[in-house]
Amino acid sequence: MEGNTARGTRHLPSRIIPLLALLAAFLTPVGLSLAPRAAAAAAATASAAPVRVMPLGDSITGSPGCWRALLWNRLQSAGHTDVDFVGTLSHQGCAQAHDGDNEGHGGELVTNAADQNLLPGRLAATLPDIVVMHFGTNDVWSGISPDRILAAYTKLVEQMRTSNPDMKVLVAQLIPMNPSQCAACAQRVVDFNARIPDWAGATSTARSPVTVVDQWTGFDTAADTYDGVHPSASGDEKIAARWYPALAALLDADPGDPGDPGDPGDPGDPPACTASFRAVSSWQGGYQGEVTVTNTSAASVPGWTATVVPADGARLTQVWNGTLGTGADGTVSVANAAWNGTLAPGASASFGFVASTPATAGAPTATVTCTARTASS
Repeated sequence: MEGNTARGTRHLPSRIIPLLALLAAFLTPVGLSLAPRAAAAAAATASAAPVRVMPLGDSITGSPGCWRALLWNRLQSAGHTDVDFVGTLSHQGCAQAHDGDNEGHGGELVTNAADQNLLPGRLAATLPDIVVMHFGTNDVWSGISPDRILAAYTKLVEQMRTSNPDMKVLVAQLIPMNPSQCAACAQRVVDFNARIPDWAGATSTARSPVTVVDQWTGFDTAADTYDGVHPSASGDEKIAARWYPALAALLDADPGDPGDPGDPGDPGDPPACTASFRAVSSWQGGYQGEVTVTNTSAASVPGWTATVVPADGARLTQVWNGTLGTGADGTVSVANAAWNGTLAPGASASFGFVASTPATAGAPTATVTCTARTASS
């Protein structure tokens, strides 16, 4: 045994040593070259991570919140397949296949969520990049003052930014409410919604924009809810249609590099916007349409002008929430109204119109574009 042990521990022959040294010299740079490749692969994986979107609110968002399904599927159809809806609640009964994760807690007041610090734990569990918030219906029903509700909004946004300093926030002007048990609710919603744009303008930052999405205009409690409060199928369609352009604009935006003012999306870039059209209703000889303008710049814009080219010989006869101008060819330009021209990054504004159509016209359609103005234009 001792002899075997001695043979097991003897020195390697001298001719083996250069071979090992050569092998070590060959392997060392290979190992070093693998490290950056692994880092690059990890970075590529990280850059491909889906955008995490939290639908936040009460029963209008979560029970069952079928507008979420419509919005999810519209995003998928438009090529936004890198989106992950997140929340501590799961699918709540909508029949359509979709990513059902959400943070829509039935009966919850936004003031209670703020006072009881309910949101930080939900954020920590889900880590959203974007929050889509329709929250406050129960507070309005309860007669809580707009000042207190907006203070709760502010606290929630601060908590969102603690979770993610680059959080993007879409905040709804609430859908109308007219329940039989609350005669004052309809006007309370109007009064509260009127306060939201100024609050958002004061709260929004270039790094963490707060975008107002008008869910109120064109929503009819008689046709679009089943109880004066909660959306019916047509209401879900309208809610999803309003969220979509604002959310798509955030998903399409190039964040750029704050250190390089030449990158797209930097605050120094020229102002830019997108416009989208939807038909609200139609009848023999005409229809009601709506155009939503969204600021896709990284800085606020002081005003905008949209161009509307209606199809099939339609002519616009009335416009609201904008100033109308019409060319001889039927092309319509609509400049912002005094109160909806300034748009924070990612923010949207809408105007409505009525169009007359020939008897042979098909379904209402229109081509829309927009131009964002600069401070000097």
